[in-house]
Amino acid sequence: MQIYKVGGAVRDRLLGKPVTDIDWVVVGATTEEMLAKGFRPVGSDFPVFLHPKTGEEYALARTERKSGRGYGGFTFHASPEVTLEEDLIRRDLTINAMAEDDQQNLTDPYQGQKDLKERLLRHVSPAFAEDPLRVLRVARFAARYAALGFTVAPETLELMRQLSESGELEALTAERSWKEISRALMEDQPQVFIEVLRECGALKVLMPEVDALFGVPQPEVHHPEIDTGAHTLSVLEQSALHKQPLTVRWACLLHDLGKGLTPEEEWPRHIAHEHTGLKLIKAVNQRFKAPRDCQELALLVGQYHTHGHRALELKPSTLLELLQSFDVYRRPQRFEEFIAACEMDARGRKGLEQRSYPQADYLRGAATAARSVAVQPLLEKGFKGPELGEAIKRERLKALKAYKEAASA
Repeated sequence: MQIYKVGGAVRDRLLGKPVTDIDWVVVGATTEEMLAKGFRPVGSDFPVFLHPKTGEEYALARTERKSGRGYGGFTFHASPEVTLEEDLIRRDLTINAMAEDDQQNLTDPYQGQKDLKERLLRHVSPAFAEDPLRVLRVARFAARYAALGFTVAPETLELMRQLSESGELEALTAERSWKEISRALMEDQPQVFIEVLRECGALKVLMPEVDALFGVPQPEVHHPEIDTGAHTLSVLEQSALHKQPLTVRWACLLHDLGKGLTPEEEWPRHIAHEHTGLKLIKAVNQRFKAPRDCQELALLVGQYHTHGHRALELKPSTLLELLQSFDVYRRPQRFEEFIAACEMDARGRKGLEQRSYPQADYLRGAATAARSVAVQPLLEKGFKGPELGEAIKRERLKALKAYKEAASA
């Protein structure tokens, strides 16, 4: 029995990056030997075990063969005869196909170290094209390591293009796709993830609504970058620079989908794109079964982001409707995330990345003013039921009028 550290732990150590998760592969062992040493079996597809003390995953060396469509369409073979090199060749990228023994002696049969030095994301073998999930994984690694100068090797991009055209991407489950998408959006340069997907043709398969934004112009006076797709990438980039959570980043990606539906004869204006885009945002949300908080914020940002930009001009009654829509009294965090998404949208414009966004503090102040209305005095006056609701609304409107006057003074 020989045990090797494999994959990301080896790659990140060689890159000088912190190692978080460690995967181990065991060569020359049987399931019975692992159980005898106290390892606990997990996973039904192939033999993976948890270490009795550390809880880390140890997998028996295995080979795999394509047997059906999609990410799950493989049969696995694990036995003591499977070599380390045979196990490593089934991995996606050369930089993930290296192994180390306990003395840090490197096994690198597919030139992963060379590709690390050359900053290349390159597939290990033609079997790469058998797994559609790898298109998303490679795009995610491109987003993670873009700052270090990594790019996708041309021959790997060509395989990704073939996969995108093959219909295999449609076989991916919503859960697997979302796992990769959500992780990619939380990388340092999530816009690179979208760029790579677009370059290999996967974006038009997975998110045609986002792909449709490229080549759609906007008024230059508001959007010096003009192209709606380029703007979306910039907004996503800003959301990462400002360390926004996943909910905000997802909303940033989808906020302008309505502009992809504007008839060409109406370009570069996009009247009512906030409303036309809602059905598209719903479709993307449902396709990937995004978590509820991501779905809700994306829809609210899509519908109201122009309200956010015009906050200083809004009538108190419109401002109150906006606050009610977000339920700022019970869910203050969601409104805070809306403000963040609006600010990222404003900053995601060429040359305007550093411009201040006074609307943010104005909206926060409005929410505070509306929340400051006390309910108890109204109860003491005998208001109840629907009448109480109307009385609270009147008082909140008064508070917002006073707030607007004070802010304008």
